[in-house]
Amino acid sequence: MNAAAPPADALDLAQALIRCPSVTPADAGALGVLETVLKPLGFSCNRLAFESPGDDRVENLYARLGGSGRNFCFAGHTDVVPPGDRARWSVDPFAAVVKDGHLYGRGASDMKAAIACFVSALRGFLADRKGEFNGSISLLITGDEEGPAVNGTVKVLDWLKARNEKLDVCVVGEPTNPVEVGEMAKIGRRGAMTAYLTVHGVQGHSAYPQLADNPVHRLVHMLQPLIDDKLDAGNAHFEPSTLQVVTVDVGNPVGNVIPGAIKATVNIRFSSDHTSKTVEAWLRERLDRAIGPGGRYDMKIQVSGESFLTPPGPLSTLVCESVQRVTGSQPALSTTGGTSDARFIKHHCPVCEFGMTNATAHKFDERCSLADMARLVGIYRAMLDRYFN
Repeated sequence: MNAAAPPADALDLAQALIRCPSVTPADAGALGVLETVLKPLGFSCNRLAFESPGDDRVENLYARLGGSGRNFCFAGHTDVVPPGDRARWSVDPFAAVVKDGHLYGRGASDMKAAIACFVSALRGFLADRKGEFNGSISLLITGDEEGPAVNGTVKVLDWLKARNEKLDVCVVGEPTNPVEVGEMAKIGRRGAMTAYLTVHGVQGHSAYPQLADNPVHRLVHMLQPLIDDKLDAGNAHFEPSTLQVVTVDVGNPVGNVIPGAIKATVNIRFSSDHTSKTVEAWLRERLDRAIGPGGRYDMKIQVSGESFLTPPGPLSTLVCESVQRVTGSQPALSTTGGTSDARFIKHHCPVCEFGMTNATAHKFDERCSLADMARLVGIYRAMLDRYFN
């Protein structure tokens, strides 16, 4: 295989997937494209649609080859974020154009190309073994990873549990590499939570501040310890937790009125030294101390996911050895970045994330290099060979 060019089937499938404008929660035909490739390989395909009050109906796919033995699962998503201002793209975001050695399009990095690379590796694995291997291979593909993640992976996992179907290990094809495929695998993720803060005061004339209670002044004092104090120093697998004030809103249209309330939003990414409950307690202790006598605030907490870790072990060794076989380098084991559906899968089996580069994920002109696609096909193939040997 030419190191600069992926197998034709990998590129063809990646382009077909990108040409489906599957912005969450729309499927736009993406899962059907996968089914038409997997069924001729012998996979049993289950289209699973879930819905819930207040959330969109979501299409998912669980495909399995083999009915017994250890189940190697590849998990991912075909939904993508919106392209944004198309005038800022150099190509149509859903045309899947190849130029200058790169495949362009929304989802090229995150993560349609990785799905295509796994399917290509799988096809080669089955062809070389004439379809004979000891175990099962499955794909768990959702259309809800970029959205609220309510009717996607978590409900497919519940469906599997109800059927007494087990995943033994899972590789998630999220983009994990900073610059070039082979640099980094993810064995966990930081927790993510957002605090929506409203500080209440008393509206009044700015010339008579003694007759008002300025919530802006209170908020300034309340935010300072959140900015200055550190949640933790990190640990062997996690960087120190971070807190960022992402917005402060008053909505005051005039310059001579003290407002009656002010809002702020704080986003926290926390290590395994914390849970969302301990972070909330940390926040409230500092806010209560800083607000001052007579002050009043409300805080709403939204948790996107708890921190989690699959400690280095057989699965991460399998991934690292496969990367080293293809690239000659040892990938770093990391927990950086945002959250992913691995946070749900880790309750069911060991999980490790490895996929494309993430430098252009969610950006204008999202793309992946053809050379990286070739590497990723080889790495996924090495994973299958090692696992089933």
